[in-house]
Amino acid sequence: MTATAMRPSIFYLDLLRCGAAFAVVAIHVLGPWRYLYGQIPELEWLAAAGINSLTRWAVPVFMLISGALLLSDKREFDCSYYLHRRLAKVAIPFLIWSLIYALVGGFTDNGWQAHKTTGLIEAATNTPVWYHLWFFYDFIPLYFVIPLLIPLLRVMSPERFKLILAAWLLLTLMNWLKVESFLQQNLLLYTGYLLLGWYLFNRDNRAELPLWLAAGLGMLAFNFFGTWHLSHEHGKYHIFFMGYKSLNTVIIAGMLFVLAQTYGERITGRWRQWVSLVSKYSLGIYLIHPLFLIPVREISNGYYDFFASNWLAIPALTICVLTISLLATIVLAKLPILKGLVP
Repeated sequence: MTATAMRPSIFYLDLLRCGAAFAVVAIHVLGPWRYLYGQIPELEWLAAAGINSLTRWAVPVFMLISGALLLSDKREFDCSYYLHRRLAKVAIPFLIWSLIYALVGGFTDNGWQAHKTTGLIEAATNTPVWYHLWFFYDFIPLYFVIPLLIPLLRVMSPERFKLILAAWLLLTLMNWLKVESFLQQNLLLYTGYLLLGWYLFNRDNRAELPLWLAAGLGMLAFNFFGTWHLSHEHGKYHIFFMGYKSLNTVIIAGMLFVLAQTYGERITGRWRQWVSLVSKYSLGIYLIHPLFLIPVREISNGYYDFFASNWLAIPALTICVLTISLLATIVLAKLPILKGLVP
């Protein structure tokens, strides 16, 4: 999702960004429906809960891509350049969009309420102004970790690195199973994705693809049917399989990375151009798409009666919102004053 200056495009990473952008929009499109267990027909609820359980890899895939590219940078570290060209390109849009969404959040049925906007801004030190902005609270701190990891990775032996990965995988399992540990900090858990992305990026993983497929597809099935079962057991939507920092999600994200790495180059023609276009503007799409979800979510209180089924509604609305967000991002990127909003 982040731009990497002066680096030639690697198509399979573009493919992963495109897929992750689609999955993120889908997660936000289906948001209201997943909590309607027992209030709408079960198959319609399952469309939302099921698709949600199958797309939780979106943010982790963005993390893997960032680790693959940023940790593989072989240039000599320049702090001023890094802060200006890397950190600022993410931090400044985050701050500006937080203000924009705070203004949007001030609107009510009675018009704009200044106190609601100021309340959102005051709480922004701990709580995102808008739901999707949580990502930056965890992602921006990683920019201060990355320059410290690069020299360590250059001198670390492969076997010691594997031990670190194994320790991180154990930590994600503990986090998934709710085993408490002082090590379960977001900074550590998300740093693991950076390391896994670097590891997969810098090796040929084709021989391990069957193992990744077996584990990843198994976890996808586990997520789907497990969510259905646990929701039945508890009488409401259950989030056990939905964690971004859990072993099941790690395995699925890793599978998709290796799958794209192995077969991504087979995509050609217009599909390749479309994938590259969405990838190029993926950060802008992420930032802007919730604006277009506001009217969508207001339709029939989040239940879209004019669609025959949620199995059709969610993909269709995801494509519509993604396309509109892409067009809006392209327009903003062409305006000199506003292009910094969608780096």
